[in-house]
Amino acid sequence: MLTDPIADYLTRLRNAIKAKHRVVEIPASNIKKEITKVLFDKGYIQSYKFDEIGPQGTIKIALKYNPVTKQSAIVKLERISKPGLRKYSGSLTLPRVLGGLGTVIISTSKGVMTDKEAKTLNVGGELLCFVY
Repeated sequence: MLTDPIADYLTRLRNAIKAKHRVVEIPASNIKKEITKVLFDKGYIQSYKFDEIGPQGTIKIALKYNPVTKQSAIVKLERISKPGLRKYSGSLTLPRVLGGLGTVIISTSKGVMTDKEAKTLNVGGELLCFVY
């Protein structure tokens, strides 16, 4: 039984990046789909596709690499809030990653979004993960 599907999603991405895979396939859920959309919008992944095959469906993510250095667009991907210790933040106290160069992904009452979008909309929420 999987207790933390978001941590599993992030671990599959990290493992695929370390193995230099071009595409990674992950079991789908609504929160994972929203995180994937945010990663695509911010330029961390090349493309994605939602397959509705089977009861759960899958997410196929094409990873993005620098063509010259073969370095991944994602340097670090880490879970913040965990099932045993949820972390929440208001709009005024949202953390900054690398002085604003990284991205914090937040689950708010208005959907899954980045820290910058949450500050603009003046909403807080659960801190899911950070990416840079």
